[in-house]
Amino acid sequence: MVRPETTNRREKKMDATLAMRPREAAKALGISTRTLWTWTQAGTIPHVKLGRAVLYPRTTLEKFLAERTKGANHEV
Repeated sequence: MVRPETTNRREKKMDATLAMRPREAAKALGISTRTLWTWTQAGTIPHVKLGRAVLYPRTTLEKFLAERTKGANHEV
C-alpha cells in the first residue's frame, strides 16, 4: 500500500523533470505504452533519443496535445 505522502513526493519529483520516460509519458497522456511506442516508431509523437534511452520532453508533449486539440483557441 502506498502512503499519500509518498505519492505526493513522486508527483512533485515528476513535475520537476524536463522529460519523461515512456511509462511516465504514456500515463500522462492516458494511453498505453504500446500505443506510445507505435506512435514513436511512426514519428507521430515527438521524442528525443539519448543513447539507448527514449525521452519525451514535457513542453513538447504539451505542444503536441495543444496542436491536436479540436475547438480550442489557446496558446501553450
